Amino acid sequence: MITATVFQTSDDLGNASYCGIEIEGHAGWADAGEDIICAAVSALAINFYNSVEAFTEDSFEGEAGTEDVQFSFHFTSKISPESKLLISSLVLGLKNIERDYGKTYIIIRFEEV
Repeated sequence: MITATVFQTSDDLGNASYCGIEIEGHAGWADAGEDIICAAVSALAINFYNSVEAFTEDSFEGEAGTEDVQFSFHFTSKISPESKLLISSLVLGLKNIERDYGKTYIIIRFEEV
C-alpha cells in the first residue's frame, strides 16, 4: 500500500496550509512496471516537484527513490500562492486516486507540524 503523509500548519485563525509531503510504499495493484496506481502517484509527485522548481522561487528540500521513501518534499521558507496551488493540486490528485481505487492501495494521512 502507498502511504502519503501530507504535512500541514495552521495559522492563528485555524486556516490549514500544506507545507510538505512524503510518499512511501507500493500500491500492489499489479506487477512492477504494470502498476497504474504507482505510475499515477509517481507522475503527480514528480510533476509537482518540477513545477515548484520551474514556476516559483520557493525554497524546498526534496528527494525521490531512497530506501522505502519514494518521494519526500518539504518547503523550507514562506510558501508562495503559486506553490500553495501546486501542492493543493497534488493532494487533490492523490485524493482522487484514493477515492477511485480504494484504501487498499493508497491512503492519505494529514499531520500537523
